[in-house]
Amino acid sequence: MITKGPSHKQIIVPINGNNMVKFMSSSSNYMININRLLKNIKSECKADYIRAEKSGIIIVTDKVISALDL
Repeated sequence: MITKGPSHKQIIVPINGNNMVKFMSSSSNYMININRLLKNIKSECKADYIRAEKSGIIIVTDKVISALDL
């Protein structure tokens, strides 16, 4: 699910509590990999940061051209 804000976009990834803890413990590695993959497909989108919420993991990007980029 993608929501738009005035200066950024959010991608919400539903995930359960146990997996969220594992994901967030290595979030810096995931951030590097996400940005590397976006660069490899020549996307202008760049992930800014990742945060955990009750609903799941939220990846905040500077812009999303297409949902297919993700």
